[in-house]
Amino acid sequence: MEKIDHYRQSILAILNDYLHIIPVNLQDVENQLIIDTERNHYQFVSIGWDKKAFSYAIIYHFDIKPDGKIRIQVNNTDRDVAEELEQMGVPKSDIVIGFQPPQYRQYTGYAVA
Repeated sequence: MEKIDHYRQSILAILNDYLHIIPVNLQDVENQLIIDTERNHYQFVSIGWDKKAFSYAIIYHFDIKPDGKIRIQVNNTDRDVAEELEQMGVPKSDIVIGFQPPQYRQYTGYAVA
């Protein structure tokens, strides 16, 4: 269980680091963290208005799967969050780039599933 707690804290550190960043072109938005620690789902969303258009975007989505691996489901930034997780002590073998097609994951340098 210590490993899962460490992975949760690592994911939360990444999400909290990004929480106060508001895009210059979207001033009327709110950043929200959606966290389900019981099922190990973690999302960062941006919600609000871009002038007269409603804006809702998933910025990050992480899951910790039952096998103990972190799956990066969405990363809509230029940050290499897989590398950041590595720097926090998460081994590459426990990081899956979930938004990559399964047949290409072997080339990412991270876990395939």
